[in-house]
Amino acid sequence: MKMIFITYYEAVDDEVMAVLSDTGAETYTKWTEIKGKGGASGPHLGSHVWPKENNALAVCVEDEQAPELMDGIRKLRDKMRHEGIKAFQLPVEDVTG
Repeated sequence: MKMIFITYYEAVDDEVMAVLSDTGAETYTKWTEIKGKGGASGPHLGSHVWPKENNALAVCVEDEQAPELMDGIRKLRDKMRHEGIKAFQLPVEDVTG
């Protein structure tokens, strides 16, 4: 298994969720109102000066599904370059439950 950890500007939530749906990634954990600062998108700190915030997703998929999901996120990032969309692929060594 692989975990794809995705962070992105909250305004593009529908687009990111569409990538998950299109690739058949049906289970995930989502965090909202996340603060951070990226190189492409600048600060998203939820403050008066920097009012934007981010969301994050942890998506576990089978090894065969990971490249399709990563490719979908790459295409979305290319389309929306300044929205701070990032994805990180990590190995999952053990799962309980």
